[in-house]
Amino acid sequence: MSKPESDAAVVQAPKPESDAAAVPAPTPEPGPATGPEPEPEPGPAAGPTSEPAPVGTPGPASAPWTAPAPAAPPFPSVAPTPAEAPAAGPVPPPAADPWAAPADVPPPRVPDPADPAAPQPTGWAAVTPASQSGFQPGFPYPAAPTRTNGFAIAALVTSLFCLWPLALVLAVVALVQISRRNEKGRGLAVSGLVVGVLSLIVSLIAFIGLAALGFDEERYADSRHGPKGSVAVNDLRVGDCFDQPPLSGDPGSTSVYWVRVVPCTAPHHAEVAGTVVLPGQDHQYPSRKEFGDGAEKLCGPVRDEYALDSWLVPEGMEGYYYYPSVRGWTTGDHRVTCTFQDEQRPHTGSVRTDRTKLTKAQRTYLDAVLAYNKALLAEPDLDVDAAPAKYREWAKTMAAACRKEVAELSANGTDWPEAARAKLIELGALKLDAANAWDTAAKTMDPDALEREVGRADALSVKSGKLAADIRGALGLSTGEQAADIRA
Repeated sequence: MSKPESDAAVVQAPKPESDAAAVPAPTPEPGPATGPEPEPEPGPAAGPTSEPAPVGTPGPASAPWTAPAPAAPPFPSVAPTPAEAPAAGPVPPPAADPWAAPADVPPPRVPDPADPAAPQPTGWAAVTPASQSGFQPGFPYPAAPTRTNGFAIAALVTSLFCLWPLALVLAVVALVQISRRNEKGRGLAVSGLVVGVLSLIVSLIAFIGLAALGFDEERYADSRHGPKGSVAVNDLRVGDCFDQPPLSGDPGSTSVYWVRVVPCTAPHHAEVAGTVVLPGQDHQYPSRKEFGDGAEKLCGPVRDEYALDSWLVPEGMEGYYYYPSVRGWTTGDHRVTCTFQDEQRPHTGSVRTDRTKLTKAQRTYLDAVLAYNKALLAEPDLDVDAAPAKYREWAKTMAAACRKEVAELSANGTDWPEAARAKLIELGALKLDAANAWDTAAKTMDPDALEREVGRADALSVKSGKLAADIRGALGLSTGEQAADIRA
C-alpha cells in the first residue's frame, strides 16, 4: 500500500544544540530469539541533514514528525524514575562524574596531631575554619575610651583651690573608675593627686609653724617666764627706762615680749614716752605699714609733749614704738607703746621735760620753736640737683615755720628775762631774713640757682641757731647737753 503524499513541503527537523547532541541508541546485545525483531519506529536520521527537496518533487514517505529525545544532563546524579524510563529496551549506564576522584587513588590520610612526623596537610586543608573569618574567636579588640571621668576633673579643680582632703578622695575614686570603665582622665586624676599631696605638705608645714609661733608667744608674753626684774612690753608705764633683751631669744626675730626695767639714773637704751590706742577691728590684724603709719601719726605728738625741749634728747636717741602681736590684737589689746631708744649705746638720765616744772617763759619759747625744729628735721635725704621739687616744697615749709616762730615770740603777755630780751629781738629779725631766703628758694626753678638759694637760707638758719643757744642759756634751758635742773 502506497503512502499518500503530503500536501505540505518537507520541513527540516530542528538541529539540536552542540551541548545537547542526539545520542544514538545503543545497539542491543544479542539474546535468545523471541521472534521477529520489531520494526524500529521512524525517527530522525543520524548524520548530516540533507537539503530539502524542491517543491513538487516526490520524496520518500515519512511518518509524522516527533520531538527528539532529550539530551542527557551534563551532571547526571539522580537516576530517572520508572515513569521517566523508556518503555522498552535496556537502561543506559549513567554518565561519569567529572568531579569524582579516580578510582585507583586511595582516600586522603587524616594526619594525627599527636604525631609530629606525620605529614601535615597543605593548601586549603591546612587552614583552620576560624582563620577563614579573619578574626580569632574569644579575643576581641578593647573598645576605645569614649568620655572623660568627671571625678578626675573635679580632683584637679579642687586641688588647685587647695582643698586637698577632697582632692585626694576624688583622685583615688577617679583612678578606680577609669580602670574599670575604660574612661579618659587618668592624667587629670594623677595631677590632682600630686597637687593635693603638695597642698597637704604645705598645710602641715604652716600648721607646725603656727603652732611653734603660738608656743613662743605663750612662753614669752608672760613676764613670769622672763628674767628677774623684767616686765611684759604691754605692762610698761610712762617714764620707765629699760633695756631690751635678745629679741625673744630667737636669732633673726623682730618680736619683743618682755624687757628689763632699770632706773633712769643707770645706763639704759630706751625710755617710755607714752601709749596710744590704734583704731581697728579685733579680727583684722593691721599690716606692718598700717601699724607704722598709725603709730608715727599718734606717737609723734606724744613724744613732743614728753620731751618738750628737743635739745635735751641726746644724739642717737630716736623715736620707736612697740605694737601688739596677733594674739594680743585678737584679744582686744590695741595699745602702741611710744619710746625714745638708742640701740647703739646707753644713756644716763631722762629726756623727759615736764611741762609742770617749766616756767611760763620756758614753755612759751619751747612752744614757739617746736614747729621750726620739726621742719628743720624734715630736710630731704637726696641732693638738691637729684630732687629739686622736694627741696622747693621743703623751702616753703621752712619759710612758714620761721614766720610762725617770730609771731609767737613777739606776742605780748610773756615776761622775758632781761638777758634774753635783746637776743629775742635779734633772733626775730634774723628769722624774717631766713624766711625771705626760703621763699626765693621755693620759687627758683633752675637746679643750680636753687642749690645756691638753699645754701644761703641754710646759713641764716645756722646763725639763728647760735642766737637760740644764747637765749636758752638765758632762760635756763638745755643748750644741747643734759641739764640737771630740768631732768626728771
